[in-house]
Amino acid sequence: MRNLVRSTFACSTMLIAALCPSLVAADLCVNRAHNSGCYAKIAEAVSAASPYDIIRVSPGEYDEQVTISKPLSLIGSGYYRTSIDAAGQSNGIYINGLDNPGLKHVVVKGFKVERARFEGILITNATAVTIAENHVVNNDRNLNFSSHVCPGLPNFETAEDDDCGEGIHLVGVDHSIISENVVERNAGGILLSDETGSTHHNLITKNTVRDNPFDCGITLASHPPAPFAGTAPLGIHHNTISGNHSLRNGANGDGAGVGIFGFLPNAMNYSNVVVRNTVIGNTLPGVTIHSHSPGARFDDNLIVGNRISRNGADNEDAETPGPTGINAFGASPLTGTVIAQNVIDHEAVSVAVRTPATVEVHLNTFLDDTIGVDNLGDGDVDATENWWACPAGPGGGQGCATVGGPRVTAVPFSTTPF
Repeated sequence: MRNLVRSTFACSTMLIAALCPSLVAADLCVNRAHNSGCYAKIAEAVSAASPYDIIRVSPGEYDEQVTISKPLSLIGSGYYRTSIDAAGQSNGIYINGLDNPGLKHVVVKGFKVERARFEGILITNATAVTIAENHVVNNDRNLNFSSHVCPGLPNFETAEDDDCGEGIHLVGVDHSIISENVVERNAGGILLSDETGSTHHNLITKNTVRDNPFDCGITLASHPPAPFAGTAPLGIHHNTISGNHSLRNGANGDGAGVGIFGFLPNAMNYSNVVVRNTVIGNTLPGVTIHSHSPGARFDDNLIVGNRISRNGADNEDAETPGPTGINAFGASPLTGTVIAQNVIDHEAVSVAVRTPATVEVHLNTFLDDTIGVDNLGDGDVDATENWWACPAGPGGGQGCATVGGPRVTAVPFSTTPF
């Protein structure tokens, strides 16, 4: 009986090890002194690691690009102590699922990543990636500021010449988390795009994205597919943008705090949620939807519970009459768009709408006696039950916000702020 129990235990242990490789993962270490059995370069440790190993990086500056092609955890000592200086390199960290199909379960935490020619952190075609507590700063160095082109950018990045891919870029990525990073002084902040695959079911949360001068803070953009990925955009959908601070982006260009964009007739950018973010001082409207061509799919996007203030006006075909909190512009119908529970102040227009579909605008707090809702298009706006800066409702007298444009239903309204 004792031998049977021992044999059963041994078999169970082997089975657990086979099915759960993370339980038998090794710890590898990196330090600049190359002592105590540690590697001197992060890339050397990554190359030597087995799947699901943990690599711990000691404080110091590491001048290299790190490319990850297997499941592992790469842990720095905190972004104020451990840095990757990628000067002259394409990226600081590249999680490369494009050349390694099925890549998943990668963690990168606790690094400063700076001075890459393109993205500080690039993730392609990967699942279940976590990027947390990093400082991504001063990347996109190949951007030509005067001509807005990015020489040398990989050909699978089909629409990134004007920003070199931004600070953190997810393309063809799903079920991943980007959390508690500081992303600043890159061309743009955090970008989700679809050139090599659909980007969906990701959580972008609790990041501070600020002072990225040439583009938006957080961008969801449906782009032309890569040369090997077919002819139709692959789609951005079911992503959650939650609890971020997006501040002062686009000072030398055009930058929304959070942008949901597509310029092709068959672009797809739908069922995304922008919730409980603080969006202040960006050069385009705070939260912006742009669907520039008929035939695109931009349905069921939700903009809920955000704090929005002191952003800029929109321009060109999506033009607004002044600084705007939220701009929902769609040459294609923005069906199912819901704008609710946002607090908006110091804008000429709190919510601007231009699309052939009905847009729902409810339970928002407009704090200024400017335009609360401005319908600039041919669709309808259901703007019932909002606070219009006064108990008398829209246009109720001095101190009240007003309605702009036709086909806006604003009654009943709230007589107290939310």
